[in-house]
Amino acid sequence: MARLASIDIVRGIVMVLMAIDHVRVYAGVAAGGPTAGVFLTRWVTHFCAPVFVFLAGTSAYLLARRLAAAGGGANSRAAVARYLVTRGLLLVLLELTIIRASWTFGVDYSEFILAGVIWMLGWCMVLMAPLLWLPVWAIGAAGIAIMAGQDVFRALPRHWLSQLLYLGGQIQTGAGPTVNVLYTIFPWLGVMAAGYAFGAVITREPAQRRRLCLAIGLGATVLFLVLAALPLFGSGAPANAPWWVRLLNQRKYPASQLFLLMTLGPAIALMPLVERARGPISRMFETFGRVPMFYYLLHIPLIHAVSLVVWRLRDGVTHEEWFATAPYVFVEPQHRWSLLLLYAVFVLVVAMLYPACRWYAAYRAAHRDGWARYI
Repeated sequence: MARLASIDIVRGIVMVLMAIDHVRVYAGVAAGGPTAGVFLTRWVTHFCAPVFVFLAGTSAYLLARRLAAAGGGANSRAAVARYLVTRGLLLVLLELTIIRASWTFGVDYSEFILAGVIWMLGWCMVLMAPLLWLPVWAIGAAGIAIMAGQDVFRALPRHWLSQLLYLGGQIQTGAGPTVNVLYTIFPWLGVMAAGYAFGAVITREPAQRRRLCLAIGLGATVLFLVLAALPLFGSGAPANAPWWVRLLNQRKYPASQLFLLMTLGPAIALMPLVERARGPISRMFETFGRVPMFYYLLHIPLIHAVSLVVWRLRDGVTHEEWFATAPYVFVEPQHRWSLLLLYAVFVLVVAMLYPACRWYAAYRAAHRDGWARYI
């Protein structure tokens, strides 16, 4: 089947939103915050990780389908499994080296190691590989069960392995660096598995695909609104916070059931709406969505570098020492950027990323089976 632009457009939208959050890090603006503008600046980026992981699963399904259609037969599953393991381990390596250095502009790994979103994505790909021999419906059911039943993992005794799997937090390694586990394996493996099964929906004929996407997306969104209104499900916001803050302030680390419903529901419902999108804006999002990993690897060092220039122009100094532990950054309130400056830098960075991503999208399309398929 032809490549579905809607997948790339939706993925491109969340990749662009991701840049807002990472500019926010170097702007010193706290996550969430006392004002609606600061809160929503952080909240709108919550869609990034769920959609990124979910569509990674969908892409694995589409790859398996393409290989099977090309005559791969029974060997297509093994080929996809090898691809997932190889790419997954590569992503883990990139997180520990290039991405870590991009955040801090330093190569001293003796202080801490970040188990971030790319680390999580890589290990989820590795763990997805053996699931490929299950029926698609079973993979989807397992994914939903992991997302819905994730609270059982809270009973795990606190240990470095349980922290990597679900509990998160800091892992002390004796004389070695501290491992900061930001993204755990569960429930994200469930998100990827559900995304894989979603491939069977996205490959239906167009009218049926659009109906199913709307039904699934709107159904998940309504379920979120119903469950969020029940006292059984609390919110991380203070009791005196506005109702909409309490509604939207769902737990991300690890991602709660309500967090996943809140983000994946609208994203799935958006897919049929952008399917026929045309024009320069949709082409920009589609370009970013075709090369998400290239975009990710490029956008962090670019944001870091541009932000240091902005600090220098604004304050006369770069304050690079403030970002030696990025993305864990604290800047005193009086030094933080305004939201206007934050968004101006965000627009500048996205504009700078586009030519490089457009070039790489063309290169990757021309070298579909080469090394470029891993990035």
